[in-house]
Amino acid sequence: MAEIQDNGGSKKGKGSKQKKMAVRVDFTPMVDMNMLLITFFMLCTSLSKPQTMEISMPSNDKDITEEQQNKVKASQALTLLLDADNKLYYYEGEPNYKDYTSLKETTYTADGLRAILLRKNYDAVKKVEELKQKKANLEITEEQYKEQVADVKAGKNTPTVIIKATDKSTYRNLIDALDEMQICSIGKYVIVDITEGDQFLIDNYTSKGQLSANAVS
Repeated sequence: MAEIQDNGGSKKGKGSKQKKMAVRVDFTPMVDMNMLLITFFMLCTSLSKPQTMEISMPSNDKDITEEQQNKVKASQALTLLLDADNKLYYYEGEPNYKDYTSLKETTYTADGLRAILLRKNYDAVKKVEELKQKKANLEITEEQYKEQVADVKAGKNTPTVIIKATDKSTYRNLIDALDEMQICSIGKYVIVDITEGDQFLIDNYTSKGQLSANAVS
């Protein structure tokens, strides 16, 4: 509220100065109003939910048989090796320690890793796009869309991507690789520790096959 203060009443007369009024604005009620507004927005605004990514991690169960561990078909397996200086290597199927050219080098760009994943997962990507269009046309509900997409990603003919990072790779490299899993509708992928054999593949590739395959234990 505004309050007018009188600075004093001098008698009117010739040569007397005009009486001045001081105006003071009281902001105390604004504090209460601000608290009410804050409370209102806190009650009416929904908190943003953190976005999470589902990651399949290898089991620590020692009772898993070797046959169960190797149940992934070699033709469907793609192994990514993340190395220093944003280097990204990959091989399909089983590793070939005798031929250093079996290890390929690519990048994290759209025409690199993404192109490889889209090629191996072409059928699933096409089906997911069709489901997106059906959802946009209101032919299926959101729940139906999620359920059918999960079935497509878990299909028998979809690839399994194995991600292995060296100690010299960065956290950003891993995040970039995981982003491509989502973009390319890869439903089966795991993050595992890199092995001595994988490190040999990288070292042998960079040395153009100068290392001996007998070095792999």
